[in-house]
Amino acid sequence: MQMFNSPYRSVVDCMGSLLRREGPAAFYRSYTTQLTMNVPFQALHFMTYEYLQELLNPHRQYNPSSHVVSGALAGALAAAATTPLDVCKTLLNTQEAQAIHVIQAEAATAAGAVGAAASSRHISGLGEAFRMVYRMGGMPAFFKGVQARVIYQMPSTAISWSVYEFFKYIITKRQHERRLRGDRDGDK
Repeated sequence: MQMFNSPYRSVVDCMGSLLRREGPAAFYRSYTTQLTMNVPFQALHFMTYEYLQELLNPHRQYNPSSHVVSGALAGALAAAATTPLDVCKTLLNTQEAQAIHVIQAEAATAAGAVGAAASSRHISGLGEAFRMVYRMGGMPAFFKGVQARVIYQMPSTAISWSVYEFFKYIITKRQHERRLRGDRDGDK
């Protein structure tokens, strides 16, 4: 449904059509690509958040502004760094007959008839996707949409970290109060 002029009316329509045409394997077409993208994204995200918390909130107290800033910047860095993987994943996920014809036309324009003949098959795998993206636009093509991805991730990760830290604060505060009450009750 990400494609321009998607033929599907809804998510359910898309799922039913894919299941009938391509079988259940279609839903896992880019599973390894997704994992390849999510592991470095999450690693960078968590390391950056923790590093920024050490700088902005060294005593690790509940501080909503430091959680928002650290979360937003961590999400931005992780999103920017993994954009090439996201571009390749999107290419793999959005392949249909129309998309392949567009790729063939762009490849033919960029590399002549020989390039078009080589790109006329279905792109499968991350390696092929990387080669196709590079052929279509060189290194800059790997960062198409980086601004949109960063702008999307910044508030998302800022909110996620803020909510996480809020609930962590509430839960640990209650546990601490219970322990204090237990100690006072034991002293009586």
